[in-house]
Amino acid sequence: MFDGIYFEFPKIAFVIFFYIACETLCKMRLPSIYFPHSAQFVKNSIASSKLLFLLKWLGIVMMVLALMSPVKDEPYELKPKEGYEIALILDASESMAQRGFDMLNPGASRFDIVKNIVSDFIQKRENDNMGLVVFGQYSFIASPLTYDKNILSSLVMQLHEGIAGKYTALYEGLAQGVHLLKESGSKTKIAILLTDGYSTAGVDRIPLDVALDMAKKEGIKVYPIGVGAPNEYNRAVLSKIAQDTGGVAYGASNASQLKEIYEKIDKLEKSEIKNETFTYKQYYYFYPLFVALLSLMMYVYLRNKRGGM
Repeated sequence: MFDGIYFEFPKIAFVIFFYIACETLCKMRLPSIYFPHSAQFVKNSIASSKLLFLLKWLGIVMMVLALMSPVKDEPYELKPKEGYEIALILDASESMAQRGFDMLNPGASRFDIVKNIVSDFIQKRENDNMGLVVFGQYSFIASPLTYDKNILSSLVMQLHEGIAGKYTALYEGLAQGVHLLKESGSKTKIAILLTDGYSTAGVDRIPLDVALDMAKKEGIKVYPIGVGAPNEYNRAVLSKIAQDTGGVAYGASNASQLKEIYEKIDKLEKSEIKNETFTYKQYYYFYPLFVALLSLMMYVYLRNKRGGM
């Protein structure tokens, strides 16, 4: 109960010694000249009352404790107001339903493997504000930027192949990711663009150059990841996106490589922002002050009731 409590002004405790010295050396001079027997009467009356003695000293000690100002430091943390803001852009076209991407789980689709790895990545980014974009034949923002990692992971796990159509509007997905980060006030904006295919002509309504200009204008660094065999995705395009935006392009032919890539990005873009920790003083002087006032009031009341001074 009293753990961590200390006194702001401990030297005030010496006041008690001054009081004891004054009680001993500075006796109150009673008007004995007019009432010669009253001093002896008061002395006997007060001395016989242990309750008055206890109340008086309780009041004095509590008053001194209140003046010493008992406090306790209470630490608290502020949630990060700044940090990396990351757009996770996932290809959910029907081609992501291919199996055999993970040798340990050959029955799982590429998209199932991606969901598990991305979910783990989300949980590692404690201080970052993250959002989710899904694209296929069209693209949409599945989650705005949020610090709530559990909700975001839950959303990722609820996705499935074909949720945005069977084709691949790759550049539209990138543009949607830029749109997600556009309103952000952060200085560090990152997009991780994962795809397993080429942009489908006639479906992708936004040209690559336009999507790149949008990303560069907003200062977004893009990390493209090609999933599958090297000939299954457009390596040249992914490399250009990375080069123009300051990111790095990767390719993953299996689940193990994809996991390593996300771990590598996690290290490359490790947030250095830490939660700000503060302490504030919780004051407890009013407790002894309340006891002191109550004790002294009872002391005065009982003394007057007994006919003392």
